[in-house]
Amino acid sequence: MIDLSTAKKFDQEDVLADFRNHFEHNPNEIYLDGNSLGKLPKKTQKVLQETIQNQWGKRLIRSWNETWLDLPLRLAKKYGTLLKVRKEEVVIGESTSVRLYQILHALIKSQAFSNQLCSDNLNFPTDLYVLQGLANEFNLGRVNLINYNQEIIADLDLLKKNVQNCPGIYCLSLVTYKSAFLYPMKELNLWAKKYNSIIIWDLSHAVGVVEIDLKETQSKIAIGCSYKYMNGGPGSPAFLFIEKKLQNQLYNPIQGWFGHKNPFAFEPNYKPNIGIIRFASGTMPVLSMQAMEVGVDLALAAGLKNLRKKSVGLIRFFLSGVEEKLIPLGFKIQSPLKENLRGSHLALSHNASWQICQALIEGESKSPKIIPDFRPPHFIRFGIAPLYTSYEDLYRVIIRLEEIILMKSYLMFDENKNKVT
Repeated sequence: MIDLSTAKKFDQEDVLADFRNHFEHNPNEIYLDGNSLGKLPKKTQKVLQETIQNQWGKRLIRSWNETWLDLPLRLAKKYGTLLKVRKEEVVIGESTSVRLYQILHALIKSQAFSNQLCSDNLNFPTDLYVLQGLANEFNLGRVNLINYNQEIIADLDLLKKNVQNCPGIYCLSLVTYKSAFLYPMKELNLWAKKYNSIIIWDLSHAVGVVEIDLKETQSKIAIGCSYKYMNGGPGSPAFLFIEKKLQNQLYNPIQGWFGHKNPFAFEPNYKPNIGIIRFASGTMPVLSMQAMEVGVDLALAAGLKNLRKKSVGLIRFFLSGVEEKLIPLGFKIQSPLKENLRGSHLALSHNASWQICQALIEGESKSPKIIPDFRPPHFIRFGIAPLYTSYEDLYRVIIRLEEIILMKSYLMFDENKNKVT
């Protein structure tokens, strides 16, 4: 039975409990949308203030040589540690969509694999848009989109059969954005290799809450953002991993000066740098990278094993409350139940999902505001960020959801989501 005393006991035993104090928290609010945008670390404000007032305000252009030029290299080393790869295999900057465009374009031009572009219906829409755009640009025909006829789990047999029959360049989200389905990374990498295919892994919904070992899983390429569980701030830069032996076979289609072999020679003709740095393009966004570093430092300090263990424990506790109190009220679980097949967010649905989501966000005098998010057609996603989510938070969410249904307070909100801002 789920109760407040059990939640408090688990919080007292939590080895990561102190990390909650590193973040800003709004009063009377429970934030469960860290799978979209992570909370603000307190240190970020101090770091940005120092960057703005001193490095930019006083040191001006001198800060490039004093601090800023080393920043992406420092971040590459830290993300390399997080992903269990060498710093020479990671480059920081741009957005996830730009990184995906760059690496897809490079792979197509390399002709190292069949140019059939492939994905599945669980992938994040932006990734599909980039695939579609490049298929049009290179006249490759339609993207081979595997449809599982549902949005909860991938049919691995169907996926493998597709790789076998249609070798090419595959793009998959390691943790899917709606249901949090977690793919067996190594198994699929080995299968792709067997059939002369390659998988680009989008780690955006996985990094910071799932243990990822790109070397052990024999991954070749991965991309991801830093503003979800990594708490790098809105629009903070992406990362790109390319296995060392692949790097010099691939060429960056966005030939910016920071990818040049000697950027400060200001030569009129482009000469690509050696290795991963050739995938740098324009001037790095210093303010965003400074904030990004605070986020990765927190994740490294907590340790991925601890973060994953707490994530699993929090969702296990949350699920027990869902099954006890919410399933009888018409809720359905829209995420995998097996822990090894699930990331760190949980999706629920109900006939009134949209209205329930609005009632949570609105809150009321005796209950906290609760911030999840809604994804069509009926997914209410609860992002469990182990750096700052507590067991008591999740207990209160269960009680509030039960109350919204029993009191029918969701009926205060229009069922047509287009009418609600």
